[in-house]
Amino acid sequence: MFSDAIFGLYNKFRIYFYMQVFAKFEKREASLTTVESYSIECIMALGEPTVQEFAIMMGISAPNAAYKVNALIQKGYIEKIQDENDHREFHLRPTKKFWDYYEVSFRYVKKVEERCKKRFTKEEMEKLEEMIHIITTELMPELDTAKFTKEGVERHISIGAED
Repeated sequence: MFSDAIFGLYNKFRIYFYMQVFAKFEKREASLTTVESYSIECIMALGEPTVQEFAIMMGISAPNAAYKVNALIQKGYIEKIQDENDHREFHLRPTKKFWDYYEVSFRYVKKVEERCKKRFTKEEMEKLEEMIHIITTELMPELDTAKFTKEGVERHISIGAED
């Protein structure tokens, strides 16, 4: 069944990531809580969101989001970068410390990609990439991160105004 295959793939990537993270925790104190880990992953998925955009995506209050953001800044996983156009606004950017933590996922994805390239033809790989792109861009609209950002909301409003 297709849903079992998708769920199985998702679980394999997730479990591998957790195995690697827990192995690192064996060697040192865990520096991120579970909620902080989820928060930083959502910030990363949004690109460089503002605190307000992060709050909207997570469905939490701006003060609650600011609290989570400040904890991540203090731990060195994200930094605030001043907007070049609107100097009152700051964007959240993952730091090298975060990318070192998250690299575990990227390494494994690359390993699986290399195995796929050996197992499947070039045409099969292109078709698989096309299908994954369709799934992530068209068939999962509730996870379109652009709708949580200021630019995405402005684009949506301007498109609606054209109708």
